[in-house]
This record gives sequence, structure tokens and C-alpha cells, in this order.
Amino acid sequence: MPATFDWDDSEEIGIQLSEKFPDLDPLTVRFTDLHKWVTELAGFTGDPKMSNEGKLEAIQMAWHEEFQDRQG
Repeated sequence: MPATFDWDDSEEIGIQLSEKFPDLDPLTVRFTDLHKWVTELAGFTGDPKMSNEGKLEAIQMAWHEEFQDRQG
């Protein structure tokens, strides 16, 4: 796990979100909530204003992969 990460580290963010919200289906999360949760993660150093729909979608998909892996 890197000490710090930003918007471009969608895989790392997906892993951390799946650990923080293990039972939550990421496809049900609004981008406004996703943005807030990402910026609150320990080690996140990205500028909140540098987010965009493409970055949030990449994070959501990485989180969804982790979610599916956990569901077995």
C-alpha cells in the first residue's frame, strides 16, 4: 500500500474503499458520495478539484472488481 496516492491511483482507492465499505455495492454509490469518501481516505493527497467523471468512474470500476472478488 503506498503511503500517499491521488486520483490516478484508482486501483489503490478501489482496494481501500472495499475495505472501508465491504458490503456496499459500488454501483449503487452516487459520484458525489464517492468523491467525498475518496478525499477522506487516509493517505489521499489529490486535489479535490482535480476529480472528474472519468476518474470517478475508473475508481468505481476498480472498487467494483474488489467487491465482486469479496462476494466470491
